[in-house]
Amino acid sequence: MSTVSASQNSIIILISRIFLAILFILAGWGKLTGLEGTAQYFGAIGLPMPSVTAVLVGLIEFVGGLAILIGFQTRIAAVVVALFTIGATLVAHMDFAEGMNALMAQKNLAIAGGLLLLTVTGAGAYSVDRRGR
Repeated sequence: MSTVSASQNSIIILISRIFLAILFILAGWGKLTGLEGTAQYFGAIGLPMPSVTAVLVGLIEFVGGLAILIGFQTRIAAVVVALFTIGATLVAHMDFAEGMNALMAQKNLAIAGGLLLLTVTGAGAYSVDRRGR
């Protein structure tokens, strides 16, 4: 069996952070720049204070995604975004009679799994968290 070097581990963790972060940065940006539509959707699915919720959700996704991307407070950001993703799944994707909800729920759980793994591994060497060490 071959072993993976610490440098290879850090490159793989960096790539994983980039893949995960892109999803949340783009989703958060879309919500923050389209607050009216996001708030309307949130109101339609019964979320309280849809305008406030839209801003909070957009910020969690955007700021959390940025933190994961640059590797800043990565373990905290990853667990917050993972819990958010699980919550979003429970709120918006559990009606399996609705078209793509089963697939969206599975996708979200896989993403949450990747984020939880990131909480265990940390950001790796190529991150703000490791800068100066």
